[in-house]
Amino acid sequence: MAAENQAYASAEPKVRMQQMPLTFLGEGGRARVVKVRGKGDVHHHLENLGFVEGADVRVISGSSGNLIVEVKGARVALDKSVASKIITC
Repeated sequence: MAAENQAYASAEPKVRMQQMPLTFLGEGGRARVVKVRGKGDVHHHLENLGFVEGADVRVISGSSGNLIVEVKGARVALDKSVASKIITC
């Protein structure tokens, strides 16, 4: 019987979160950073600010796509083009 329960447990569907750019989160929204797109200085700068894989992010406020977010205890202002490079789930 234990083998049947294990087989059933492994057959349960796994929930997969939808990935989306940080710009899609509304005010007060929370998510986790999955990846940072892009290369070069912008990518490196975002990582230095704390936007690394697994970091929790909360949108404090937004206006015209520009955001103020909290990441690793710091508040950071991002314009729409930079925020769209941060992929969350």
